[in-house]
Amino acid sequence: MSLDHTLLDILACPEDKGPLFYVEAEAFLYNPRLKRSYAVIDGIPVMLIEDSTQVSDAEHSRIEALIAAQGIKPTFTR
Repeated sequence: MSLDHTLLDILACPEDKGPLFYVEAEAFLYNPRLKRSYAVIDGIPVMLIEDSTQVSDAEHSRIEALIAAQGIKPTFTR
């Protein structure tokens, strides 16, 4: 289940307040600045820092490549 586009327009990382990238195919939101991912479960983003996942450098590189290849845009721009 995908996220509502209105929600994507306003979602920000709860830690650094910056934009996120929605990787719909893998159901998570990603903050490349902090290398942190937030799960999306049944279309609901889990935006609690303590429930997020810190990704490895290798996983960060994979996600960055996926974002670039799929042309995924950030949730908002400052």
